[in-house]
Amino acid sequence: QVQLVESGGGLVQPGGSLRLSCAASGIIFTIGSMGWYRQGPGKQRELVADINSGGDTNYLDSVKGRFTISRDNAKTVYLQMNSLKPEDTAVYYCNVDRMTTNRGPLYNVWGQGTQVTVSS
Repeated sequence: QVQLVESGGGLVQPGGSLRLSCAASGIIFTIGSMGWYRQGPGKQRELVADINSGGDTNYLDSVKGRFTISRDNAKTVYLQMNSLKPEDTAVYYCNVDRMTTNRGPLYNVWGQGTQVTVSS
């Protein structure tokens, strides 16, 4: 069974840092773009950053210069978050836009989410 497993969330003070990880597990042959979304209290889910298979990245304006997305292989994506602000508080979700597996193609696959809380 294909899953996206996230880790690295937690409580951090303003100005601090966290690193989120997302690993795709299962029999997976190829993965397209991998990204991080977030949903804050009372807000809609928004794209924070994504990275395609070629390494091209895209960021939400409010996190540019503070967050960095990276992939160390075809199946793991990271989000390094520095200079965190209270408004970054949200549940962060990993997403894969498409993948090919032993059971066929999958689209728009989500992780379970990890809570990030920025507070003093």
